[in-house]
Amino acid sequence: MLFDHCAECRGCCHIDDGYPALEVTLTAVEKKVHGSLCIQTHCENLGDSGCTLGDAKPFSCQLYPLSFNPKTSAFLFDTDCPLMPEYQRQLQDEGSEASAHLGLMSTELKRLAKADPGFLRKNFRIDADYFDLQPLKLKALPKDDAP
Repeated sequence: MLFDHCAECRGCCHIDDGYPALEVTLTAVEKKVHGSLCIQTHCENLGDSGCTLGDAKPFSCQLYPLSFNPKTSAFLFDTDCPLMPEYQRQLQDEGSEASAHLGLMSTELKRLAKADPGFLRKNFRIDADYFDLQPLKLKALPKDDAP
């Protein structure tokens, strides 16, 4: 399974020495549940098998290693994520875990574009400042499927 590697790597839930803390961007609904989440050195919700938040895992964490630029409707990815070469390869197969992830993220991004556009702008600003982002190589999405 593609994302099984995440529980082993856990790099996205840790902050390397010398780097500032990372504020996890939350939607308006998530703010009501979590208040705020900030990763100082490691995420306090990181357990032995990965995230302990289950269905309450913030969307910005679910989206990772992807990032979304709401101005250009472009997907990007964090080059530090070792999962990305396999993710990119799997996108060639519509039945793959990466394609399913991208589809779920696209659906939620469309919803958030209407319900919470401020979240999308803030999340991308933080991602662009914090991560080394590169464009995700995608086959063109049909206009109806574009976020």
